[in-house]
Amino acid sequence: MTKLPHPGRFTARCRRRRVRRWVWTCGLAAIFCVAQAPAQVDQINKVHVQPPPSSQPASGPPAGAEAPPVAGPAGLSIHPGSFLRMNVDLVLIPVTVTDPMNRLVTGLEQSDFEVFDNKKRQTILSFGEDDAPVSIGIIFDLSGSMTSKLVRARDSILEFIRTSNPEDQFFVIGFNDRPYLMVDFTNSVNKIEARMATAHAAHRTALLDAIYYGVEKMRFAKYQRKALLVVSDGGDNNSRYTENELRAEVRESDVQIYSMGIFDPYAPTPEERFGPELLEKICDSSGGRLYRIDDLEEMSDVAEKISTDLRNQYVIGYRPTVLVRNGKWRKVKVKVNPPPGLPPLTVYARSGYYAPLE
Repeated sequence: MTKLPHPGRFTARCRRRRVRRWVWTCGLAAIFCVAQAPAQVDQINKVHVQPPPSSQPASGPPAGAEAPPVAGPAGLSIHPGSFLRMNVDLVLIPVTVTDPMNRLVTGLEQSDFEVFDNKKRQTILSFGEDDAPVSIGIIFDLSGSMTSKLVRARDSILEFIRTSNPEDQFFVIGFNDRPYLMVDFTNSVNKIEARMATAHAAHRTALLDAIYYGVEKMRFAKYQRKALLVVSDGGDNNSRYTENELRAEVRESDVQIYSMGIFDPYAPTPEERFGPELLEKICDSSGGRLYRIDDLEEMSDVAEKISTDLRNQYVIGYRPTVLVRNGKWRKVKVKVNPPPGLPPLTVYARSGYYAPLE
């Protein structure tokens, strides 16, 4: 049985990875393009700000299932979310904005946002709303505790895929005692549906290993925008990777993580009780969101909301005014100043990035 890669440390491999990821994310503002076609969504779950006149531009794995690789490729030629280094270093930050009723807020302008890099305010150089295709990984909990929720969870995942951009690509990782690849990158809903129809739930929960595997799998992604959707009902009780090791891996990636958490309010074990907090930390650090499922009947609606989130993000670009090439973590804070008449708004964005080493 193929073993999981040894838990990551900041070795020479990590340093090379940081350089490659920096080479992916920085780019000339002139090549920053934003799709302008708005997605059609349920207006109940979306708030559009009408811009005022402005001078600005508007079970165990089945036989043959692929287990996590021991080592990944030397690197990809494209790695967005990090930076393409040419004449300038341009940091691109995907941002989601919601109102107090948890509805998406679209139609905001560049002047409504502020960006701080290591607590220093930055000049925004590029801005737009993005519906570009996304590479998406589904992390599907098939542990024993999911037995009664399996059909509803599977239907919700298929609903999520059907409401996504038709050009999106997907892979599916199932996990219980260990993660394994159920479906490799594809945009065929029928292929995913056929494979998931054979899945059954059993055994323990290697949640951290499965998310780590999903982040690593994204190194093969076709598109610059990348996201994971985790569908799980509780905490981890069988992983080799620790929470700190996974969070370090997520920090070094450009993958947004969303989760549909089907939590038991009367969870019998400490791992299950800690599950919501664990997933929330991982999602928040990546710029994604955790959606708590209180009623299984809500799952399809939540899946559609997550799909809508991914299709209605702002992308903000800036060049750091002070950048020391030391490979250290740099904190990023995005703030939104609501236009007159709007209530306080909530921003979801990555918490930072690693500076280049050279």
